[in-house]
Amino acid sequence: MPIIVNLDVMMARRKISAGELAERVGITPANLSILKNNKARAVRFSTLEALCRELECQPADLLEYREED
Repeated sequence: MPIIVNLDVMMARRKISAGELAERVGITPANLSILKNNKARAVRFSTLEALCRELECQPADLLEYREED
């Protein structure tokens, strides 16, 4: 899939664990893991907004487009 989720990069930069971020955002650790590991097929805008708020970043910091080979 050409959309890459850079959630793990932002989490490392902000020094926040997956469990803590999941709790702050209001999603399960399992769903956060699915996002973090590029297994998600969709992301709700409300989830994206909450992630950006907690990580103090922009959506483009979390999502990247790469053309498929």
